Amino acid sequence: MRNSIRLLFLACFLTGELVAQTSPVTVDICVYGGSSAGVIAAYTARQLGKSVILIEPGRHLGGLTTGGLGYTDIGNKYAISGIARDYYRQIGKHYGKFEQWIFEPHVAEDLFKSYIKRGDVNVLYEHRLQSVKKQGTAIQSITLESSSAGSATRTVNAKVFLDCTYEGDLLAKAGVSYTVGREDNKTYGETYNGFQLLDKHQFADGVDPYKIPGKPESGLLWGISTAKVLPTGTGNKDVQAYNFRICLSSDPANSIPITRPEGYDSTRYELLLRAIDKNPKLAFNTILKPDRMPNQKTDINNNGPFSTDMIGVNYDFPEASYARRAAIQREHELYNKGLLYFIGHDPRMRKDIQTEMLKFGYPKDEYTDSGNWSTQMYVREARRMVGAHVMTQANCQGREVVPDGVGMAAYTMDSHNCQRLVVEKNGMKMVKNEGDVQVGGFPPYPISYRCLTPKATECTNLLVPVCLSASHIAYGSIRMEPVFMVLAQSSAVAAGMAIDGKTSVQGVDIKKLQSQLKANPLADGSTPEILVDNDDPTQTARTGEWTRENNPKGAYGPSYFTTAGSGSGMKTVRFSPAVTKAGIYHAYIYIPKLTGASSKTNLIVSDGNQPKPITIRESDIRVEGQTSGEWVSLGSYKLSPGKKSFVEVSTKDADGIVVADAVLFVPN
Repeated sequence: MRNSIRLLFLACFLTGELVAQTSPVTVDICVYGGSSAGVIAAYTARQLGKSVILIEPGRHLGGLTTGGLGYTDIGNKYAISGIARDYYRQIGKHYGKFEQWIFEPHVAEDLFKSYIKRGDVNVLYEHRLQSVKKQGTAIQSITLESSSAGSATRTVNAKVFLDCTYEGDLLAKAGVSYTVGREDNKTYGETYNGFQLLDKHQFADGVDPYKIPGKPESGLLWGISTAKVLPTGTGNKDVQAYNFRICLSSDPANSIPITRPEGYDSTRYELLLRAIDKNPKLAFNTILKPDRMPNQKTDINNNGPFSTDMIGVNYDFPEASYARRAAIQREHELYNKGLLYFIGHDPRMRKDIQTEMLKFGYPKDEYTDSGNWSTQMYVREARRMVGAHVMTQANCQGREVVPDGVGMAAYTMDSHNCQRLVVEKNGMKMVKNEGDVQVGGFPPYPISYRCLTPKATECTNLLVPVCLSASHIAYGSIRMEPVFMVLAQSSAVAAGMAIDGKTSVQGVDIKKLQSQLKANPLADGSTPEILVDNDDPTQTARTGEWTRENNPKGAYGPSYFTTAGSGSGMKTVRFSPAVTKAGIYHAYIYIPKLTGASSKTNLIVSDGNQPKPITIRESDIRVEGQTSGEWVSLGSYKLSPGKKSFVEVSTKDADGIVVADAVLFVPN
């Protein structure tokens, strides 16, 4: 039966087109949304032997990971596990490294396609949700329509459904509770939810909001709201701003000039000129934040008081019709293209900024079927399910720790601005942004399985790893692409367990789920890698005096050990892996970059028989992306079961701070 279904799918889907048929498709698991989470969920389910269909309303897979967000938001690499971690290892192989978190869009999409191919996953492109049929609390089927024609064309029956969209359309049509916007701080006892008028990505004091400076009767400049300043923490339905993560090229042989876009209106960008006038420190790199990707490309994100975020234009996007969403996305595209053109060509723009802008163009080899512009808008937040558990600020900050974690998050509690207002200060009217929050300083924390499941009274066969159940500010910490991928894998494994156990998704045995994720992290039965972290007292031993640094920048996990290289007596930290399966393992050590570090670190690596001295030079460690540490190769070793092998960090010949963080053994 499974083979016949596969043959039918291959005939219908491999070209991305669906042959006109009226018979429904029946599978074990239906994944709606070809985001990064959707691809990983579908691949995982297939690896576990389930029949799967992955439905993508557009033409491309990977969501934001392939849509321009190549400068990955990580927070702490320790939080990323399983197939998601394997994904960034595969990216690393492409660029000649062990692991890499910055990449070009087409490289990211090609890799997702390889997972689809290896997993024999059937993908239905350019079809979107029309309706959901339920019986009691269980979804029986969904009806799809062509994304372009809009006519109903296919019904899909499944035992379990996964909503892997950024918008949460499936959960909404299934009658699952959700919210949009920002809760009041009082709702969950938080301090960073609701209305927040803070100082990050903010205008300097004194930027006049009126078309004619000093004349309110002339009207407000474009993009400034007439809304009133509210008490801090007041909830409202405003949605944090969207933009595009913009891939440009500075390679003249691979770039297309940035030209005047359709409907261009320079008055939309007047505030940028005023912001620069009040703050001369604003420069090209601080307005557009062009993080550098391989091969002379960028991942440009919003930065500063006025940038690529189109503040206040997206409020109705989460619950809008498909046509309205398309119109909002088009507005954002033209706004972003217009901003690039304005910076490069408006005669009033400061010349040093203009000169830098003119070095870039649209990349010829990216988004070749959509005018070299991404089809994936950065939908930072849309619907958020209100499920069996709601993750909150207390979970992020470790004041409340969930017992049913099936993934981790580690990023700052982050919200982009929600509105641009007129504020009175010292008797003067000025423009300010409202809604931006960036609060971190906490270690990785677990994400509850219950935040992936609806309330049992609402739906019993749906899992939601993207529009999961979290408050606005907690979602701002969780909503990172690698984390979505981790939660998608956990959801797919849980879906398989629910099917096998003939139970609801709420009835899945959490301890068995956690155990399976740990024992089979790549969902293919391969031998798991062995991580030895400095916080594991059963596999680490110290001699001499070392200081535990809690949640320092660049750490792998919640801490690392440091010590001064000078002083009497040699100090060591020995990492001893508990090897359960004999084999060849490649060893790595994690080295954070820190001020005052020793110019070299001396190690001893032993396979249990022969010790091997290794020296790592600080100058050889090149850190890329958002973290401040890298894995350094120590070579391959034949290891036997037990704890005879080790990696020992010492202060021998050190001339600065020595750090001991984590060691990894990857089976060859």
